[in-house]
Parts: sequence; structure tokens; C-alpha cells
Amino acid sequence: MQKQNNTIAAKTRLTLQFVRYNLKIVFGNKFIYFLGASLIFYLLITSINLFASDSVSIEGVYFQLMFPAFLLIFFPTTYGIQNDEDARILEILFGIPNYRYKIWLVRLVMAFFMVFWFIFLMANLSSVLLINVPVWEITLRLMIPVSLFGMLGFFFSTVVKNGNGTAVIVVIIGLIVWLFSEFLATSPWNIFLNPFELPSGMSETVWANVVLKHMRTWLIVALVAGLWGLLNLQHREKFIK
Repeated sequence: MQKQNNTIAAKTRLTLQFVRYNLKIVFGNKFIYFLGASLIFYLLITSINLFASDSVSIEGVYFQLMFPAFLLIFFPTTYGIQNDEDARILEILFGIPNYRYKIWLVRLVMAFFMVFWFIFLMANLSSVLLINVPVWEITLRLMIPVSLFGMLGFFFSTVVKNGNGTAVIVVIIGLIVWLFSEFLATSPWNIFLNPFELPSGMSETVWANVVLKHMRTWLIVALVAGLWGLLNLQHREKFIK
């Protein structure tokens, strides 16, 4: 029994070390700065809402939590390949057959896992400070656009292979999508569709179908972008100069 406990403890320590090491690589030792910026942005918007004369709504909280979450997922997905190159481990990863897929899959899971709990924490704070919100539902629904832009950032990083270039592309795409979101409004093709904002004159049943189609569409796009990015990692010669 003692030997088994020691084995479990050793595996746990190795797992924690692996996670800690990959977090340093993924965030380029800048995780605390992005987390701090996201928290400051959230607290700033929350403070404005606290003293605003207008009443706070659930749909308003949804948008309030969206951009801090984008900020946190932005760096690890768009600068991932460059961080590997800066850390001088890119050549090592590509020297081990298929190992790069496992590494990057674990990193993506870790990044999205952390963003998920960040949104969950902020949703709980909003529920205490502003208005009672369905914490689990708002967290899960926010993960749709977050997953999409995170996977797009990862995909373009495997194409451009430069963090700054990838960041420019993702920001431009985000701005274009944001501009068109006003015209698309209640369409399921609107990436920034707010599932908590029931349009006037539309039944709840129809709206539920629109929201469901929105979720399915963009989750599929996010999955395709992620798989495409992992497939791009097969072309070792494009990354090793």
C-alpha cells in the first residue's frame, strides 16, 4: 500500500511539473500579465456598471465577460509556435515523431481549461456584485466564441509561424466579424450572438433553435480549425529553418 501511494505521489508530482513547464512555454512566462490585464479589464467594466444609472442585464454580463476571456486565450494560441521557437524547443518537438501533437493537444486543453474556470469565477463575481446570472450556462455558452477564436489563433499560428503576424490576422478577423455582427444580428452566423438576448417578436422556441444552430456551427468550425492546425504540424520542413 505504501509503495502504491508513493507511486501515485510521484506520478502526481511529474504531472504537476509537466503542467507548470508547459504553462511557462505556452504563456512565454507572461501568464500573470495576461491574467492581471483580464482581471483589471473585468473589474473596470464591473465598476462602471455598478455606478451606472442603467440596470444591468444577463445579456450585458455575457458581453462583459467575453472580452477578458478573449484576452486570456489570445496569447497562448496565437504566440504558441513562436514561444516554442524562442524557448529553443521547436526543433526538439519536431525531432520526436508524433510527439508534437500530444504536446500541443495538452497545451490547448490546458489553455481552454484555465479560461473556462476564469469565466466561471468572473460569472460568480458578477452574480454577487451585479445581478444573479446562471453561472454554469453563461460559462458554457461563452466557451463557444472563445473556442472559435482560440482555435483560429492556433490554426493561423501554424500557417504564419510568427506570433505578431498571427495576432494581426486574428485581430483583423475579430474586427470584421464585430462590424458584421450588427448586420447579422439574430442570425446563427453571427459569432457574437448573445443567447440571452431574446429578440422582440420572436418566440422562445424559434430563438432556441437559432442559438442551437449557432453553437453547432461554430463548434464545428473551431474543431476543424484545431484539427487543421494539428495537421499542419506534420510539415516539419516549414517550421525548421
